[in-house]
Amino acid sequence: MAKMTSRQMWAAKLQGKPMPARLPTPSSAAEKTGEMFFRKGFVGVVLGIDPSLRGTGLALIEFQAGRTPVLLRCRTVTVPARRTMAVALAEIHTAVAEFIDGTSGIRHVALEQTIYVQNFQTAQILGAARGAAIAAAALRGLPVFEYPPLRVKQAVAGSGRASKEQMGRTVRSLLGHAKTLAFDESDAAGVALCHAFTWQP
Repeated sequence: MAKMTSRQMWAAKLQGKPMPARLPTPSSAAEKTGEMFFRKGFVGVVLGIDPSLRGTGLALIEFQAGRTPVLLRCRTVTVPARRTMAVALAEIHTAVAEFIDGTSGIRHVALEQTIYVQNFQTAQILGAARGAAIAAAALRGLPVFEYPPLRVKQAVAGSGRASKEQMGRTVRSLLGHAKTLAFDESDAAGVALCHAFTWQP
């Protein structure tokens, strides 16, 4: 069987496909090249954000060398449709600020980029939601990184066509988290995982 990346192994496991007989161990050659079961390049806490005007997902994940990532906290910022756009943006900004201020040691913030949309008004709304989240992080001096949805899916699930359900299962497996996460929270966690898996100093 051809050599598989850790993302591909997770995708194969969840789809019931054949797996390599043996996963890399700390003494294997894979670790010497930094390609263990989880990438070891990033250490610290990442705030992942999946921006949306009415349902922004937030997820704080801690990464330590050689250990399973730990989900510290997650939330969906739900804003009812009856509330104005200005109020929704304020709530997004406030929620991100509270996550940052309430957690010591956040190193980076990672967001999902706006996907291509044909509706100009929708693009404006999504851009405004992203701006509210980014501003909260920038005002606190945190580096902000952005990733397109395709890259997030490839890095986490091994396929750019992974469904939300598949992403959710993979995220839970990577985090060793038994409880099902809301889609927005799972997507936010996926962005944080993508950042840690692909980040280079």
